[in-house]
Amino acid sequence: MAALKKPSRRSMLSAGILAYRKGARGLEVLLVHPGGPFWRKKDDGAWSIPKGEIDAADAPEQVARREFAEELGPGASIGPLRTLGEIRQRGGKRVIAFAGEGHFEPAALTSNSFDIEWPPRSGRRQSFPEVDRAEWFDIEFARTKMLSAQVELLDRLLASAAESDGK
Repeated sequence: MAALKKPSRRSMLSAGILAYRKGARGLEVLLVHPGGPFWRKKDDGAWSIPKGEIDAADAPEQVARREFAEELGPGASIGPLRTLGEIRQRGGKRVIAFAGEGHFEPAALTSNSFDIEWPPRSGRRQSFPEVDRAEWFDIEFARTKMLSAQVELLDRLLASAAESDGK
């Protein structure tokens, strides 16, 4: 029996963007809910920043911008980015995150899609959107919606915003 190939360390690295805006509720962040049957009934603790895997030749900021556009659609725009650093998610995936002021209307979501065999072992392939919802959340509500490992990005964003306000 052949040994299972372990993913390379590079394939366990993603880049993404924590988009923010100043809204009626103060600072708000844009999060996405993953599409597909596994995530259908999950809500709290399931939302994420738009992100994607980094290939060997890719620069993290380029990947983050590409994934932002692919997961949200052409209506999404993001300004200059600043780094929020790297976090490690459960399972070992590392995410290099950036923050930028963004503009996006969640109703305009047009995510790319992926195909999987569904139901499992049925022999049938179905297509699902990578992202099935996007929404702006105030910081405290975002803490309940996000993957637990990504919550640290909110603190980094707040610290960065406080630094900018203090200058």
